[in-house]
Amino acid sequence: MVDRLERLVNLTATLLDTRRPITLDEIAERIEPSYPDEKVARRRQFERDKETLRELGIPITVDTPDGFGSDQAYRILADDYYLPDLGLSDDELAALHVAITAVRLEGNDAREALRKLGGVTGEGADATFADLPVTPALSQLFEAVNSHAPVTFTYRGESRRLRPYGVVLRWSHWYVVGHDEDRDASRAFRVDRIDDGIRSGKIGSFTPPPGIDPGELVRNDPLTYGEDQPIDARVLVDPPRAAWVVDQLGEDAVVERRGDGAVVVTMKVVNRGAFRTWVVGLLDHAEVLAPPALRDDMIDWLNTLIDRDPRP
Repeated sequence: MVDRLERLVNLTATLLDTRRPITLDEIAERIEPSYPDEKVARRRQFERDKETLRELGIPITVDTPDGFGSDQAYRILADDYYLPDLGLSDDELAALHVAITAVRLEGNDAREALRKLGGVTGEGADATFADLPVTPALSQLFEAVNSHAPVTFTYRGESRRLRPYGVVLRWSHWYVVGHDEDRDASRAFRVDRIDDGIRSGKIGSFTPPPGIDPGELVRNDPLTYGEDQPIDARVLVDPPRAAWVVDQLGEDAVVERRGDGAVVVTMKVVNRGAFRTWVVGLLDHAEVLAPPALRDDMIDWLNTLIDRDPRP
């Protein structure tokens, strides 16, 4: 495995460095660890490596050494491999740096792209405020949304057919939202609760309604999952997050606007875990005001987290 990883890295560098397409025999002479001497085994191993690089998003161009003949030759064009100069200012690059390093998806693809743009440097480069979960179904759902393809899956033991309009992150969970063909209504489904593989239908089978906002379909839902009686919560949100919270919950949730720009919002809470996640996501810009039982529950939970933290 280590030898193959080293060979893949060297193969990428070799195909980037060449000014003309090179044949498999030329590649075998230049890279280490080397390919087998036997031609059939060499070709088979190279094809596996080539396919792996393409799956990683590395574009390998296939040509002929001199433009004629049947021999195949290979190279990686720099314009296809490297990110173009986006013309970002220092302030714009710094903002992109904060966005990528403060909230991290599982994996480091965004950080690698930022490095190519000259980011991930300086103080705070490794500071992460939140890790967002990634499930295997996400890529297929994003593809279905982009290609307007219906999807079928099993959700809580029941087969569902959905025209997906978007994939939305709410309360630290991913939701796919769209039109449920069986219910003939808009629905939102938590992605990590999809029971089995997702089956995609024909591309271009539907057109989303004009002006549809997938986020509207999951504005409050996660807080209302559960069997307990709903609690009317009141939360004070500081000015830096006030507009974002109002946009998320809706203007009807605002019960008080303060002179400094802060707002007090109200919401019905059933799922206390989802509520705590939402409050913590606002960092030090939110305070649970009422009811006392919910405020005490939040304080106890935070103290438990502090006690578990081994850092001084």
